[in-house]
Amino acid sequence: MSELATVTLDVSGLPCPAPLLGAKKLIDDLQPGQTLRLISDCPGTADDLFAWAKVTGNVVLGSQKQADGKTAYLIQRAGSASATPMAHVTLDMRGVSCPGPIVQAKKLLDGMKAGEVLQLVSDCPGSADDITSWARAGAADLVFSHESGRGVHEFYLRRK
Repeated sequence: MSELATVTLDVSGLPCPAPLLGAKKLIDDLQPGQTLRLISDCPGTADDLFAWAKVTGNVVLGSQKQADGKTAYLIQRAGSASATPMAHVTLDMRGVSCPGPIVQAKKLLDGMKAGEVLQLVSDCPGSADDITSWARAGAADLVFSHESGRGVHEFYLRRK
């Protein structure tokens, strides 16, 4: 989560649903595409944020466990030009260990037309780093990625 946030809110020490309520209040004041870095130590924050994001269209771009036990979430306000792209094909690889998601994604991408987008869903802990590196190596264009649920990542890969 190296992206710079537009605003940061630290709600450490506050029980749920305070982190969600704080996030909602600040996100509502942001422009589409701007981001909020929310820091929380409440164990229910992740589930609250992901459920709320599905309803509102806001996007939890990622989460990162901090050394002090807190978690930092990067949330993007809905309406961004970089919103989730339209996928031509979806490949749900939840429950499959790496490198399985990449192997299957490559097979599907090889059969797709140039410019078409594959949505890959994976809960393999190494998938975020693996897919990013694989795309950088020239296998496909990584158009967009985000954490869509606790430990679940979605990747949008465009065939070159």
